Amino acid sequence: MPGNDNTPVSKSFPKLVSFQAALPMPETFRPPAERIVSGDPVQRAQNLFASEDGRFNSGIWHAECGMWRVVFTESEFCHILEGIIVVRGDDGSEVTFKAGDAFVSPAGFTGTWEIVEPAKKFYAFYE
Repeated sequence: MPGNDNTPVSKSFPKLVSFQAALPMPETFRPPAERIVSGDPVQRAQNLFASEDGRFNSGIWHAECGMWRVVFTESEFCHILEGIIVVRGDDGSEVTFKAGDAFVSPAGFTGTWEIVEPAKKFYAFYE
């Protein structure tokens, strides 16, 4: 059996992902036109980690002012770094998040996201 004779077992060790390291160029996008409620919510994402199966991703996201409808097929953890975001659920709920706040949008959540002040967040989502 490998390693029983004190011989090191050679294996690939995953590397940590630093959010302070040199960042990749962001991908710029907008929500689909039919989901935009107001403004021009241009968004940029720098995905810093993707699991081998592609179901878990994490990175940094930026958004300009505007509002759009959301339909979450993934569960996403968000930590707001800058700006103000108002999240309204189709169930009538409304929560305002600002720098320092953290929350989870669970899979199945529907409603709107409104970027009141340009926003930046760390994200981690699992689909």
